[in-house]
Amino acid sequence: QVHLVESGGGLVQPGGSLRLSCAASGSIFSINTMGWYRQAPGKERELVAIITSGGTTNYADSMEGRFTISRDNAKNMVYLQMNSLRPEDTAVYYCYYERGLFRSWGQGTQVTVSS
Repeated sequence: QVHLVESGGGLVQPGGSLRLSCAASGSIFSINTMGWYRQAPGKERELVAIITSGGTTNYADSMEGRFTISRDNAKNMVYLQMNSLRPEDTAVYYCYYERGLFRSWGQGTQVTVSS
């Protein structure tokens, strides 16, 4: 089992920044992929960004250049720095862990971009 806990969400004005953190615990393999997905009301969950344990990243097109994913393998942490936030970035952001066919999700953290 892998347990994921997100933090750092909140209310921010358009153009502002937030940094999300995710702490992983449990049976974590050193080689894995972690990342972030998001789900807005009435929409399907979508990829934000993922990062492998080797540091390879992949971003959704609409986030690249504004969002930066990073990780600390020693601490089993993954981060998402979000800049130039837009109202359409409002969603619940979920931390994600993948190892082979195994997937784990966090409970999510709400990000609201509004003036």
